[in-house]
Amino acid sequence: MCEQCTRRTFLGTGVAGGGLLLSGTAWAYAWTSDTPPKPKQKARICVIFTGKPGPEDRGWNTDPKQAEAMRNRLDKAEKDLGNIELVIGESNSAEQTAALLNQAGPGVPVLAINMTCFALTRVARPILDGKHPLAVFSLPASGHDWMYPHRWQRQGNPVTLLPSSDYNELERALRLLRVIPLMQQTRILLFPPARGTVPARSPEEIKKRFGAEVVAVAEKTFDEAISAVDQKEVEAEAARWTEGAKAIMEPTKEDITKAARISIALQKLVEQEQAQGLAIGTCMGWLSKGFPCLGFARLRDRGVPAACEGDMDSLLTMVLLQHAIDRPGFQGNATFDTARNVLWTAHCTAPLKMDGPHGEIAPYLLRGHSEVGGSGCVPEVHYRLGQIVTRTKLINLDTILVSTGKIIEVPEKSVRACRTQIVTEVRDAAKMAVNWSKDIDIEDAMTLLHRVVFYGDHVDSIYHLARLMGLKVIEEG
Repeated sequence: MCEQCTRRTFLGTGVAGGGLLLSGTAWAYAWTSDTPPKPKQKARICVIFTGKPGPEDRGWNTDPKQAEAMRNRLDKAEKDLGNIELVIGESNSAEQTAALLNQAGPGVPVLAINMTCFALTRVARPILDGKHPLAVFSLPASGHDWMYPHRWQRQGNPVTLLPSSDYNELERALRLLRVIPLMQQTRILLFPPARGTVPARSPEEIKKRFGAEVVAVAEKTFDEAISAVDQKEVEAEAARWTEGAKAIMEPTKEDITKAARISIALQKLVEQEQAQGLAIGTCMGWLSKGFPCLGFARLRDRGVPAACEGDMDSLLTMVLLQHAIDRPGFQGNATFDTARNVLWTAHCTAPLKMDGPHGEIAPYLLRGHSEVGGSGCVPEVHYRLGQIVTRTKLINLDTILVSTGKIIEVPEKSVRACRTQIVTEVRDAAKMAVNWSKDIDIEDAMTLLHRVVFYGDHVDSIYHLARLMGLKVIEEG
């Protein structure tokens, strides 16, 4: 909803004493100049094998071969993921569980693997009493304990269950569990103002809910960073974008150079501040110095979520899913065509590597921004036809909106709306349109419009993550 950015009047909004006043409420931002980054650590996860394996030919239990296979898969996941540290042990009693938790540390998430009948229920009490986020992996016929995790979750505990014969689910469990400690170390840079739902605009509420830190960047500080960018790096970035494009439409060489300079400056800012996310609330005022749209794409392709229009709900959505699935999101506006049962998503910035940092680069055009007379330089990305996608957004810091769709159309050259566009077939477009954003209680158009699109069907993982983090899930459509 970029039009609002160009016509903001900031009624009821002012800046005083380094804090931003929103609707009469003061949010006091900490600034990067006063808040140095903290050292990052690997996400520690406690893995507990509950009970001992039994014979291969009888009983409700795992066997030694299965136990070895699971340990090998855990070792591989720890190596492949790179940012987790596993504390692995066996427990046959509540006392042994407590000792393992003490070794791992307070609040550390737990992956429990049930090895024999009723071992989990016998040893789990210290995990539940300590409110440790708990994912339970249960092989078929490994015991009857699989019945209890969701009962514990319904009693208010952060618990989820993965009952499966697929050992790859062990890695998925670790990915989901690591989100919690990684969020506690997350540093988000914000060019004020923040926008979105009221809780998501509050650094204090974000810190309280997820442990993440939001620090503001002064425009003057960034202007100095822009001036300091090496011209050779700018030329290389401009060449990378121009040489990779299918075509260059409206942008001039000057437009591309300005955007490339901003792209490099944003990358250096994120590296210097050791940040895991970025939101810019003043993006539509950047035309004179260069739009950040190429820079957003560069950051997302490198695993750093970046949100335009200061949309903190969308940014936090991208951060959560980046930690969980290592994929970037496409943040965009929605519009419906019920005659075709489709939902569009469109925006003027979009990542090229929707499969992740090691994935394919999507084809793209270089275009002028659609809402400022075609000026500037932004990517128009042509996403994969037939691709299943998840469309989602965290709102109010406590609820995740989610739906799925399939990309059935991508324009060769967009007209109207924003530059990057996907048309997705959905379950029930008419129902989605009727209920769109009914759970968002403010009238800001951008907040109502935006969703974030990810390649793949991640609805099940979002439900698991919600159980672990105490979030509500609402399926749209």
